[in-house]
Parts: sequence; structure tokens; C-alpha cells
Amino acid sequence: MKKTGTMLVLLAAMLTIAWLTSSSAFEIAATTTGLLCVWLTARENIWSWPISLVNVACFFYMFWEVKLYADMALQVFFFLLSIYGWIVWLTKREGAGVRPTRKIAPWLILPLVLFLVGATAGWGYVLHKYTDASIPYADAFIATLSIIAQLLLSAKILENWTVWIAVDVLSIGMYAYKGLDTIAFLYLIYLGIAIAGLITWKRNYRAAGQEGFCLTPEPAGNPHSTEGGAWK
Repeated sequence: MKKTGTMLVLLAAMLTIAWLTSSSAFEIAATTTGLLCVWLTARENIWSWPISLVNVACFFYMFWEVKLYADMALQVFFFLLSIYGWIVWLTKREGAGVRPTRKIAPWLILPLVLFLVGATAGWGYVLHKYTDASIPYADAFIATLSIIAQLLLSAKILENWTVWIAVDVLSIGMYAYKGLDTIAFLYLIYLGIAIAGLITWKRNYRAAGQEGFCLTPEPAGNPHSTEGGAWK
């Protein structure tokens, strides 16, 4: 009940700020559904995924209006990854409400870093060269980092929260610069929820006694292992 009360207070604060800053209907819809989605995700609630689909649709239109094209395209990836996450969280639940949390495989870190660098450079160049994007490389970097965070979240990997924390910090600065005050404040709340999500998921992970890493090849001769398999 206490957590629900906190959520209602945050939602009321968001609506108040939206009203004071004369935010558009799409901005209000995007911020409220986004807040609810992240809050449910931190609580490992499966309903975060259908709400996420509504949220990304609102953000797609809103970013198109302010010419943040990397963020606009990002919503397409988020839409697909939300469907993927919805499916993944409902599989291999081992008797729980959602799939147990796993940790990232060490071998996956370098490919993700290389993807971050390459995608940012390529995406940023395209935005700079062929569009009237406002801050192309910063936009592309945050967008690419968000894809990585969402991919890890959809796969139920603990480290997604660490990446989301970095995304939230950078996004606060970018949206404040673009004059999207309500969105900037929303990402400030996201930052707090992401930190709480990391703490909660890590505590639940340890309490469940999870061992091993996610996304590691399944050991030969052990077809019943719960630790193996790429993107299991």
C-alpha cells in the first residue's frame, strides 16, 4: 500500500508539472504511461509490457514533432523489444509470476560496447548529414544506449538497470536543453526508480539463489540446465 501511495504522489506531481508547463496531451500521456511502466517494471510486474506499447506510441509522435529523429526511430525498437520482453518474461518462469532474473554473460559486454560505438557514429553521421536533427550525435548515443538497456531488460538481465541509470542521467540534460521540461522531470523520476529497481532486483536475485550467467552456451551433457542457452 505504501508503494502504491508513492506512485500516486509521483503521478500527481507529474500531472501538476504538465499543467503548469502547458504540456501537450501527447506529452502528458507519454509521461504518465512511462512513469507507470517503469514503476511496474521495477516491481517485476508483467503489466509493464502492454503499458509500454502505449507509451512508445506516444513518444514516437512527440519526438517527431520536436525533430529528435533518433529518439523517434528508437520507439520502433522499443515497440518490438516490448513484445519480445512480454514473451520472455512469461517463459521459463519456474513457478514464479515472471521469469527469474539472470546476470549478463561476460562475453557479451565487448560486443555491446562495440555496438554502442559503431551505432552511435553511424547513426549520428546520418542524422547530421541528411536530417535537420538538433543534436545528432548526443541523440544517437543516448538512443543506442537505450536500445542496449531495453534489450537487457527484455531478456530479464539484472544489469539493465545500470545502463538505464546512465541513460536517465544523459536524458535529463538533453530534454532540459530541448525545452521538454515535463519529460526532463520524468527522467529524473525514472532515475530514482531505476536506482530502486537495481536494488530490488539485486535483492530478489540473491534471495532466489540464482547462480551463473544469462546468455551463456548450455554445457554439453546437461540439457536441463537453467543457466545456458543464448537468449534463453
